[in-house]
Amino acid sequence: MALKRRIAVTLPGGPKIADTVKRIQWAEDNGIPDVWFSDAGAPDTLTLVAAVAHCTTHVRVGVAVTPVYTRSPSVIAASINVIDQLLPGRFVMGLGSSSHTIMSQWNGIALDKPLSRVRETAELVRAILSGSKTNFDGKTLASHGYRQAPLNEPVPIHLAALRANMIEMAAEVGDGVIFNLWPREALPKMMEHVKIGAARAGKDWNDIEIVNRAMVLCTNDKARARELFRASFAPYYATPVYNNFLAWSGYQEAAATISEGWSEKDRAKTGGALSDELIDEIAIIGSADEIRSRIQEHADGGVHTHIIAPLAGSTDEIEQTFAAFSGAKFSF
Repeated sequence: MALKRRIAVTLPGGPKIADTVKRIQWAEDNGIPDVWFSDAGAPDTLTLVAAVAHCTTHVRVGVAVTPVYTRSPSVIAASINVIDQLLPGRFVMGLGSSSHTIMSQWNGIALDKPLSRVRETAELVRAILSGSKTNFDGKTLASHGYRQAPLNEPVPIHLAALRANMIEMAAEVGDGVIFNLWPREALPKMMEHVKIGAARAGKDWNDIEIVNRAMVLCTNDKARARELFRASFAPYYATPVYNNFLAWSGYQEAAATISEGWSEKDRAKTGGALSDELIDEIAIIGSADEIRSRIQEHADGGVHTHIIAPLAGSTDEIEQTFAAFSGAKFSF
């Protein structure tokens, strides 16, 4: 059976718990089947999921993604144990390596052997959730003698990935693959590596859920929206993970210029490397019809679950962005 195409709203909804509750309730009232949390700082995501679970009735709740370096596999599994009891059959756990900024600068943790660390975390968490006593020695992790009560039903574990090796591993090991911040022309290439990873595990690649957080803004002022994207995401593409990904996606010159500008502390050079044309390849900016068309294009290219993440526009623009994908206005 083909996987369902789904729209999701991004969470948290703001710094206050009430902001997130309001957005979840809007989603449920407006025919949105999913809500997906990011996990980078305050408010803490897994705590927040548990705190607001009782405010939901039917939406599926996902996390895209919890960094594998900041929580041990046993802690992740213990958190899933709680959340699964609160959201039985409605929770998806996303894991990923995160970035050098979040790991090294914010947390003082080396982003070491990311592919092995993500793989081993997923394998170990899945084993713990099954109720098995741990007996694990890997390249980056070890655990012996830990056990917790098994879940009634498996919780899907999705893995974040950008380039070839990580995408293939994510498709091989995970139940889904989570994408982020890719230029349009990169999607077919990324999907080919999903197929390679799935084949390695003897899976049908059509059964692997592809999740994407799309940076979207419903606006008549495209020039201003591009500047919002440039200000927010030029620093992303200066980090090694995203800089290498941009080059791998076919934008070697832009990646090199961003890296140079960042090292020179030249904001104009760094941001200027994200040309209007390149931003339009990554971000989804325009009228309600234009942004819906791009999301449909992503779906046609293989994306199942589309997390609508508005750029930092006005309150009206953010509301219009979400409203464009309400059940009454959009369907696949």
